[in-house]
Amino acid sequence: MNSYILKRLLQAILILFINTFLIFSFTRLSCDPMAQYVGKAGFSAEDKTRIYNELGLDEPFPVQYFLWLKKVAQGDLGISLFSKQPVWKLIVERLPMTLILMLSAEIVTLLLAFLLSFIAVKKRYSLIDNIISTVSFVGYSMPVFFIGLILIILFSVKFKEWGLPYLPTGTDIWDHHNIIELARHLVLPVTTITAIQTARYSRFLRSSILEVMSNDYIRTAVSKGLGMGKIMFNHILPNALLPIVSMVGLDIAAMFGGAVVTETIFAWPGLGRLFWEYAQRGDFPVVNGVLLIISTAVVIMTIVTDIVYGLIDPRIRLN
Repeated sequence: MNSYILKRLLQAILILFINTFLIFSFTRLSCDPMAQYVGKAGFSAEDKTRIYNELGLDEPFPVQYFLWLKKVAQGDLGISLFSKQPVWKLIVERLPMTLILMLSAEIVTLLLAFLLSFIAVKKRYSLIDNIISTVSFVGYSMPVFFIGLILIILFSVKFKEWGLPYLPTGTDIWDHHNIIELARHLVLPVTTITAIQTARYSRFLRSSILEVMSNDYIRTAVSKGLGMGKIMFNHILPNALLPIVSMVGLDIAAMFGGAVVTETIFAWPGLGRLFWEYAQRGDFPVVNGVLLIISTAVVIMTIVTDIVYGLIDPRIRLN
């Protein structure tokens, strides 16, 4: 196990190095740091040259990259071109809100997915199973922005017009430290993410459980008179959960990237919205910082998932 972890860490360092180059390359090609100055009164060619010199943009591209990488290795993600604040400060301020949103959505998703998959397995091939399968396929095929906008129109706009208790969309000013307000603002974005994730998880879990149930050792356990509950928790679930473990591990990290759409729709003050706001301004230090955090989270969660995968299933040997 120790040699495997060391091997994966060395691979992670290489992957992160490649990621830093790709991130820096794409952001420098797509973000124009001069965009916020265009049309500004009194902004001259001399000012543009001065700013380019201050940011080191007059240096060759490889030099720019290695200077940035050196700062990153020292824990310095740079200064925002727009807000003039350290990028780390902006990320630390927004990260907790993204974690609250993503973890809340993941917990609700898992609870609903287990419930629906168990019902579908117990009532397999029945009308209830077909309804759950149909709803799951529809939910999985819906884009995030479509579900989000439908929920806003119904539970925020229409409910307010009808004089019913309505849910906030996030456009109003609210106190992030107020638990009640935080919970109210969480409902719609969590529902949006959960609607898609639950559909996918429940389908995979249902298929995985049915596949395990068809194995000979399960039929042997049933023939020995073991209770279905004991068979489910001791024999079926440990094997059926393997694909779900991989999905959860990768999805938690991927959600950071997917949060861009959800957080933008609901004006949720997290990393996704931070990325969108500053990308529009061509603020490449902030864009680089957010992308670096997301890519690092994906790499770390991949390693953790592999290790957990091996711990759950003793048949797997980590070499």
